[in-house]
Amino acid sequence: MHEYRFSQINRLLEAKQYKRVFAEPVRQTNRFFTILARRNLIALPRLGLAISKKNIRLAKDRNRIKRIIRESFRHEKSGFANLDLVVMAKQDALKADNTELFNSLSALWLNLSHIFSIENKSE
Repeated sequence: MHEYRFSQINRLLEAKQYKRVFAEPVRQTNRFFTILARRNLIALPRLGLAISKKNIRLAKDRNRIKRIIRESFRHEKSGFANLDLVVMAKQDALKADNTELFNSLSALWLNLSHIFSIENKSE
């Protein structure tokens, strides 16, 4: 049951944690989102959100998108053993319904898990 929680240890909290991800990310993008990923030194996945007012103007819309991202991450985080992830929303995300956003995120999570599993095998 606890594996599906989104607790504080699964969040990027400090600016330096975000900067580290932005410095040398693996980038996955689609119509609605861009996800930046980078390995971390702990054995847990962590999520950061960067939902700008420039792209999503109304707070209620930004909050809806953030809820969807967190919920999707909660269900998919077992596939990311030691990754820091920052999700950014594009303007098209505002026009999409919740199902489209979940499906979009699922595809991005899957791509990232493949990239990092391949990377592990080559090391």
